[in-house]
Amino acid sequence: MFVIGYFLIAVAKVLDFVLLFLMIAVIARAVLSWVSPDPFNPIVRFISNVTEPVLYPIRTKLPVVFGGIDLSPIIVLLGVMFLRAFLVNSLMRMAQTLL
Repeated sequence: MFVIGYFLIAVAKVLDFVLLFLMIAVIARAVLSWVSPDPFNPIVRFISNVTEPVLYPIRTKLPVVFGGIDLSPIIVLLGVMFLRAFLVNSLMRMAQTLL
């Protein structure tokens, strides 16, 4: 059973890294929205391509209030923080019981 435990640890660590990367990308996207970046810059396009599939569904369901402020990055960050705290820690705990 220790093989499954190590597999779950690996999955939890990879998931934690992916969620951390998504969190950093959403923060970078929010900071870039405050300035006027070149839309043809490869870094700006990469950040936009990574975050748009996550932000768009929330934007369609969340009404724009408070003077046009986009609250979807805040919702995504809260969701990512929840997943990192709950899902990753649950996988790690489950893996520890299998070792």
